[in-house]
Amino acid sequence: MKPLKIALIGLDTSHSVEFPRRMQAPDCKPELKVDGLQAVSCLSFLTPFTNEEVLKTRREQLEAWGVRVTESFDEAVADCDAIMIEINDPALHTEYFEKCAALGKPVFLDKPLADSYAHGQAIVARAGELNVPVMSASSLRFSAALQQACLAVPRPDETIVYGPLGIPAAGEGLVWYGVHCFEMLERAMGRGALQVDARRDAAGVVTIVSYPDNRRGIVALTVGNYAYGGSLRQKGEVHPFQVDSTLIYTEELRVIKAFFLTGKAPLALEDSLEVMRLLDAAVVSSHSGQPVAFA
Repeated sequence: MKPLKIALIGLDTSHSVEFPRRMQAPDCKPELKVDGLQAVSCLSFLTPFTNEEVLKTRREQLEAWGVRVTESFDEAVADCDAIMIEINDPALHTEYFEKCAALGKPVFLDKPLADSYAHGQAIVARAGELNVPVMSASSLRFSAALQQACLAVPRPDETIVYGPLGIPAAGEGLVWYGVHCFEMLERAMGRGALQVDARRDAAGVVTIVSYPDNRRGIVALTVGNYAYGGSLRQKGEVHPFQVDSTLIYTEELRVIKAFFLTGKAPLALEDSLEVMRLLDAAVVSSHSGQPVAFA
């Protein structure tokens, strides 16, 4: 069976290199390799998250692996089986999703879904109108450690997750990088949050998310600390977990491959929207000092 031909949209993120590395780099470690996918093209353009020097370095690496790098959208998507939107700047996600979705091919839209809940809603609505298969998620959702914790505690009374609060080149850091931890929270707790209460301090942002039945989620984001993990608790049973960051791209790419082959994502777009809703509310609450309740 021939590998699926993948078009990458965007080169302002390391993901545009790390995913192809696992598809086709000759020196990729066997335990990190994902067979059956081949990055054939990449659309390169400047955003606030990169510069010409970085784009040049990434371009040279991709070309060494046989990826055609172009500044033409039409060239980038010609003769591909599926599309991966790998744009670090979430403010551009709506625009490029519209272009890609019109082609009718499966689309993976890397985290976060959008730069706001409203734009996320627009993306989900457009996907429905065009009936195009779409998946959007952070790699942290598919961490083996988190998956095992969720199997051990399928309906936790309390979930605590921790990770970094990144400082973005543009936009809101809570959305751009906080998405990783909020994605882990939503994976563990599901949809249906009632309220978000976020507080900023010198170390970062701590958010309390309230759920029905007195269930609770806590997201601790710390500037400069890039370890991910947490714990799930249910009636005295506690299942802690720590993410192995060396495996997260491979773990997610395996899921993306299955999505491209079947057209069925392991999470609904409503889950991605729930993450955006939490992020939006956390931004508002962290600046206002007041909790945000959902109607």
